[in-house]
Amino acid sequence: MPTEPNQTGEGAPRKVLALAGGVGGAKLALGLARILPPERLTIVVNTGDDEEFHGLHVSPDLDTMTYTLSGWYNQETGWGVAGDSFETLAVLKRLGADAWFNLGDRDFAMHIRRTELLRRGMTLSEVTAELTGRLGIEHPIVPMSDQPVRTVLETDAGTLSMQEYFVKHRAVPAVRWIRYAGAENAQPSPGFAGALESADAIVFCPSNPHLSVAPILAIPGVRDAISGHTGCRIAVSPIVGGDAVRGPAGKIMGELGAEVSAVGVAREYRGLCNVLVVDTQDAALADAIAAEGIAPAVTGTIMQTDDDKIALAREVMGLAERAGFPLSRE
Repeated sequence: MPTEPNQTGEGAPRKVLALAGGVGGAKLALGLARILPPERLTIVVNTGDDEEFHGLHVSPDLDTMTYTLSGWYNQETGWGVAGDSFETLAVLKRLGADAWFNLGDRDFAMHIRRTELLRRGMTLSEVTAELTGRLGIEHPIVPMSDQPVRTVLETDAGTLSMQEYFVKHRAVPAVRWIRYAGAENAQPSPGFAGALESADAIVFCPSNPHLSVAPILAIPGVRDAISGHTGCRIAVSPIVGGDAVRGPAGKIMGELGAEVSAVGVAREYRGLCNVLVVDTQDAALADAIAAEGIAPAVTGTIMQTDDDKIALAREVMGLAERAGFPLSRE
């Protein structure tokens, strides 16, 4: 996808690490990819949602990011491929398969190829680089780990995987607690580890703090590396006006005892970021956010068009420049 010339200024960070998952994360990542060249941006994506369906390795967040940056994504649903058909899924249902997870025909091709390459012995990082490259994506999209980490929710309907909770049960069950199975044995993927070491700025995209960002932070050493990072660390709140822009982030925060507001987000990211970007609707919360030790920045964060995504990305990079952190590396 073509990249616009950098318009963030000479003092803007030279290398940016974006942490993302879900539709909101992919939207901001697209904006960042439009204003930063590939050598200056690494997008690390949550893989706690990964699951096997019909014998295939499905990586929902990696796919959402891949489809978004390739221009394939379905703008109406926020997931899957635009204009996709579902004939394969229909036949699977007729043949008795448990086909509650929607997979389009073009989407199936992605999972078939991923699974084939993984079975050949390639790592998830290597496979992702191969697939994104085939779709013309130049910016590095990197899984958080090459080892399996799975988000597991303990709910009033029992123990559920992320996809069972979110898709099969439509995020209705009340969440009691969340664990990230396998995280203790995982390592950051090579691309993630390298970006953590070299990044001048870290951006937390507006993703679900518990389902998209926390699995990344659960990998040993990641939280400490981000907490000790000396560059600018900016988070964009996924909560606007007291609820999530999209998805169950607000519901889960409330069920886990957190305040469902941008202030609650600030508390989730305390010690991890210097700046929290909040929507103009939440301007009155600026002082409360500052009281959590995080500098608030107020701007429009609703991304309905590509222009909105680019505008927010420019604002985030402008904040990094103006924050006065040591952003330049030779």
